Amino acid sequence: MTDSCDILISGGGIAGLTAAAVFGAAGFDVICVDPTPPVTDRDADGSDLRTTAFLQPAHGLLQHCGLWDRLEPHAAPLQIMRIVDAGGDIPEPRVVRDFNAADISDQPFGWNLPNWLLRREMVARLHELPNVDFRPGTGTVSLFTRTAEARVGLSDGTRIRTKLVIAADGRNSPMREAAGIKVHTTRYGQKALAFAVTHPIAHENVSTEIHRSGGPFTLVPLPDWQGQPSSAIVWMERGPRAVDLLNLPEAEFEAAMTERSCGLFGPLKLASRRTIWPIISQSAERLSAQRVALMAEAAHVVPPIGAQGLNMSLGDLRSLLDLAQARPEGLGDAQMLEAYHKARHAEIELRVKGIDLLNRASMVEARPLRDARAVGLNALYSMPVVRKTLMQMGLGVR
Repeated sequence: MTDSCDILISGGGIAGLTAAAVFGAAGFDVICVDPTPPVTDRDADGSDLRTTAFLQPAHGLLQHCGLWDRLEPHAAPLQIMRIVDAGGDIPEPRVVRDFNAADISDQPFGWNLPNWLLRREMVARLHELPNVDFRPGTGTVSLFTRTAEARVGLSDGTRIRTKLVIAADGRNSPMREAAGIKVHTTRYGQKALAFAVTHPIAHENVSTEIHRSGGPFTLVPLPDWQGQPSSAIVWMERGPRAVDLLNLPEAEFEAAMTERSCGLFGPLKLASRRTIWPIISQSAERLSAQRVALMAEAAHVVPPIGAQGLNMSLGDLRSLLDLAQARPEGLGDAQMLEAYHKARHAEIELRVKGIDLLNRASMVEARPLRDARAVGLNALYSMPVVRKTLMQMGLGVR
């Protein structure tokens, strides 16, 4: 069987589902496929317990495609980004610096939501769009391109004829590989634990990133859970240490994470199971090939620092949408895709390198290097112009 569409999106993660909603709302005929059906229940096996922070620039995009009305009731605003250096001899704060969104805007930096819930609401939105065909449980297996169109083979035997293939199918993207685009990968020997907690001290819409060694320990606000203040935690450590933590009995793990949090929110209690993820940086040599555009983790992967990952992906999506709407007759052609590569590649490379440096600084174990990190944080914070610029760069508005 052969089907046709304007845009085929390979990948039904957060980025792929958002792309399907955005292009569907803009009037394009979209087919979105993913080999793994989305898990949309918090406590189901395989649910993604990580969270995603949508930064300010994403707000308009989510409103435009009809997603924000669904997401807003579940979103926890991020008003303050707090950086804590706890690199002394004992795990306690020695430098605490707040970056307040009020210094640059009348809105929060962004809004945080659980990934499993995002999938649930995004899938529901796609069902409302008559020109979007979401096919969970079906993946892409082959790609053939020529000047006028692409032909994509699916795992169910269907063939799709399309003007543009958007590869949003992850760091091991099959469409990127089929298009022959190479990637550069950096491995840190780190893993990240992701889980939810409750705590007696309210987070007050403050996202807290605590640096000691091994990587940052980040608490990101969530709505209350069972009447208690709640946060999502990403705890980055060197691989063996992370695996040891994953396997600790619950009471010992809670004691360890409370100590690593410097007790800033009181005793932390697990409110979900623990999951573990490898940490890498990765960037594609090109963002496009004939009739193919790479976005999200197919194009770039960064450690989970500063909420940059998905928001870089939404920058990709905005660029693709602008180019598609500017020349609908040229959807997926060489001119559009070359313009997309030029618009995004340099910024992506800069951000990947910047986050790489931040991660390496957070990993340091030697006491003199930890002291230097604290001095650097103080120096940056003490210069108002620099502090404001860093916040704007973090939002992607500079």
